[in-house]
Amino acid sequence: MVALVRNSELDGIRSTIRQVDDRFNREFGYPYILLNDVDFTDEFMDKVQAITKAKIYFGKLPESHWGLSPYVTEEKVKAALARNKDRYLYGGSYSYRLMCRYQSGFIHKHPLLANLDYYWRIEPGVDYYCSMTYDPFRYMRDNNLVYGYTIAPTEKELTVETLWNTTRRWMIENPEHLPEKSFIHWAINEKSKYTMCHFWSNFEIVDLSFYRSAAYESYFQHLDRAGGFFYERWGDAPVHSIAASMLLRKEQIHWFEDVGYHHPGYAHCPNKPEMHRNCICDKGQNFMYHGMCNRRFAEVGDIYKDQALELAHLPDRK
Repeated sequence: MVALVRNSELDGIRSTIRQVDDRFNREFGYPYILLNDVDFTDEFMDKVQAITKAKIYFGKLPESHWGLSPYVTEEKVKAALARNKDRYLYGGSYSYRLMCRYQSGFIHKHPLLANLDYYWRIEPGVDYYCSMTYDPFRYMRDNNLVYGYTIAPTEKELTVETLWNTTRRWMIENPEHLPEKSFIHWAINEKSKYTMCHFWSNFEIVDLSFYRSAAYESYFQHLDRAGGFFYERWGDAPVHSIAASMLLRKEQIHWFEDVGYHHPGYAHCPNKPEMHRNCICDKGQNFMYHGMCNRRFAEVGDIYKDQALELAHLPDRK
């Protein structure tokens, strides 16, 4: 389990770790890896370690992984922050953009993750509603799954105004990285319009060979050169999600429906009796059962590489 967390989020990460232990990890004993762009305080480390028997590794981000992209200018970034301050949440936040860029392109490169095959991203201040009676990492491995999620909302369009056009350029310029079949139709409809559907990456369980692949690294570098992490507000959730749908098949992506979960903004409570009996949550918190992106996930399938490239060449039709 891996989290990017600040010293000021001590109570939130203690709460999350306690819940993950109660729901799952007390039986399995996986370590926690907590990362920060500054040194953790002694108080933070002592109080986090005090609530779990699991091993905790505390790490600081390499300076080369955290900061302004070399492809943007400070002057233009300041202008973008001022322009977007009142347009959407975190529109004027520089630190939020640093976090999104880091989660998109660097977290899997931290030395503390070097020996991991999979990671489960956790966040401070979230809620886990359901007990897990199985090991999700083994489940991913045994079923050849690459990306796992629990909530899939739509992104705010103003934050990703050029993300799809930037992505389509990468597809056209790098067809050798595209698989023979992919699930891109979930994120991009038949009119070559971005659906805004994304996997909410504050919870994700991922085979890290995906983020370490040449295709994903090439895609991230292309996005970084375009500057949208700073000039707009490209989040790691839409970046991870477009990459997963573009580079994976549907059968490699898994909805952890049985993971009841709440992050400020959305909640998912499983409503199937065999799942809900392991949960303490209100079945009315059922965003996923009526959400557009969940319906689309069920309705669409994989398309071939030449069809994906046709979508990339089509003009964006409203």
